[in-house]
Amino acid sequence: MIGAIIVVYNPDLALTERLLTRVYSQTEHVVIVDNSPKAHDFSKVIEHYEYMHFPANLGIAAAHNHGLRYLLSIGCEYGLLLDQDSQITTDFVFRLSSLMMASKSLKQDIAAIGPSISCSFTHKTERSLIQREVFEYEELVGVTQIIASGMLIDLGFLDQIGFKDEKLFIDGVDHEWCWRARDMGLQIAKAKKIEMVHRLGDSRSKFIGVTYKVGSPIRLYYQFRNILLLSRRSYVPLYWKVRCLGLIPVRFFLNSTMQQNRLDRIRYMFYGLVDGLKGISGSYATNRR
Repeated sequence: MIGAIIVVYNPDLALTERLLTRVYSQTEHVVIVDNSPKAHDFSKVIEHYEYMHFPANLGIAAAHNHGLRYLLSIGCEYGLLLDQDSQITTDFVFRLSSLMMASKSLKQDIAAIGPSISCSFTHKTERSLIQREVFEYEELVGVTQIIASGMLIDLGFLDQIGFKDEKLFIDGVDHEWCWRARDMGLQIAKAKKIEMVHRLGDSRSKFIGVTYKVGSPIRLYYQFRNILLLSRRSYVPLYWKVRCLGLIPVRFFLNSTMQQNRLDRIRYMFYGLVDGLKGISGSYATNRR
């Protein structure tokens, strides 16, 4: 039995409703976890669903965990995680779950499978320049991490791996869980022939010919802080630590000189670095009130 968890926060209703329509016809159970200040009613789009509303915004990790615990409580074997701005095909769940079940029958310890990601800004399939492939088997490629949206999790492994790390709140939550799973001898895979359109960041900018993602100012707090927090953990890949730590000065420069809301961005980056060095986790609202 497959259940889907869709996390929403002040969603674009047209996009979210289209996603819900697709998911509803492909899974046995749908859980909507709403971190928005104001509740939303999706009953005109889908008939049966579990709705959880957290107006204080618990973060993506806690939202996933509430949904995962609910799916476990009703006996689901697999859980599909989706963001509000992802777009899936009509056979997306069937194809992804077929790969998961086939790998399980071959006794491959795959904890999660995700699709190839097509960025809605560039309309190109995202390809990592430094993430190494761990294995390749027919339609699957073993990787070190995948993003949360589109991730199909074998819920039977949660007792071993644990749930998402709520102390991170957002940013790096999906990758940390994958690294933890791999540290326990399990595999993370990406489907070579299954693609999902997803929005990566809020916009794009260019600097000396290089295009880079731009997010909201407050996300910089979590990104900078969580790089410092995760870099202390032994199971986090060395290439990720070197790359992310090395890019901190570059990102600080670009966000403080090339973007709007520069003072806000500088403040969030500064506090992220301070709290990261101090080992402070949790939400910005709690840490800085």
